[in-house]
Amino acid sequence: MLRAALIFAIIALVLGVLGFGGLAGFAWDLAKILFWIAVVIAVALFVIGTFIYKKVT
Repeated sequence: MLRAALIFAIIALVLGVLGFGGLAGFAWDLAKILFWIAVVIAVALFVIGTFIYKKVT
């Protein structure tokens, strides 16, 4: 997920340099959405892992 966010951020940068502002904005928005989805999944897995670890030990 983070890899996809990085790829879309790079695409947005290249499109911005080339003058495609609308497409660059869309790619940047998609990169931000993918980044925050990855952060939420990582935090959720951390919390779930913490509770499971406490129950196992």
